[in-house]
Amino acid sequence: MKKLRELAVDEDFQAFVLIKNADVRVAKNGKKFIAFTFQDTSGTLDGKFWDASDDEIKRFETGRVVYLTGKREVYQGNPQVKILQLRPAKAEEPNDASLYMERAPMQREAMEEEISQTLFEITNPHWNRIVRFLLNQYTKEFFEYPAAKRNHHAFAGGLAYHTTTMLRLGKAIVREYPELNASLLYAGIILHDLGKVIELSGPMSTEYTLTGNLVGHLILVDEEITKACLALKIDEREEDVVILRHMVLSHHGLLEYGSPVRPRIMEAEILHQIDNLDATMQMLLTSIRQTEPGEYTDRIFGLDNRSFYVPKNI
Repeated sequence: MKKLRELAVDEDFQAFVLIKNADVRVAKNGKKFIAFTFQDTSGTLDGKFWDASDDEIKRFETGRVVYLTGKREVYQGNPQVKILQLRPAKAEEPNDASLYMERAPMQREAMEEEISQTLFEITNPHWNRIVRFLLNQYTKEFFEYPAAKRNHHAFAGGLAYHTTTMLRLGKAIVREYPELNASLLYAGIILHDLGKVIELSGPMSTEYTLTGNLVGHLILVDEEITKACLALKIDEREEDVVILRHMVLSHHGLLEYGSPVRPRIMEAEILHQIDNLDATMQMLLTSIRQTEPGEYTDRIFGLDNRSFYVPKNI
């Protein structure tokens, strides 16, 4: 049986899938419909369930496994499923939601080992203690959570995987530009998205928490650094602590992208560039792997809704 992201356009299918998101909306005719995001281990696919009754809205909630009969289509350049039939999975059927979760392409133990070894390369004692303290406090969440709800690394273990690949990029750049402070760059990479363990609800049926929506992960991780300083009896006014806070607060690069400040030191600018590069590559690779040579990818929302051509002969 094919996975969701393996389906060809206009292909009919039947499959057990997880309801990752179920947003109830009102159509122009005043009737309710459900905007679904279905998920299996290959990724996600959106679909709309029209004229939904209150009973159907209750039965098809986020986190439920369902048996979906549908047709893979494209609407305005974006992939979607035309829902033909939908029912909840029965008790004797594969109804464990964890069976349908997309996961990082790297084992947790390998990511833990790689990040742990990098800690020895953070030689500034304040940065090292703060990073170790926060990783210890949020170990479970850090290695289980996605890095986003939808766009990039939006799968179980995505946060740690994003961090691991960014560290590899950072180490390559440090070798080329030894003027960079490696300790600062690595500390910033490890901490930059750690606030997502508070911003997001978890790896299954990921949603933004109230705090995540109203405060955001940049401010949240800055608060966590301040709390760590209090616990470790480190003066948060020390220059090295202020610089570490600047790293995480500026990593989105632009004010309109959510950074309260723009990067003002060399390592902060490089952190922003690496973060953007890794997120971009993850989005591109996800789409390109689902596209035949000579065809265009689906539109990628996180890349200005562009579609990308996959060359035939290179």
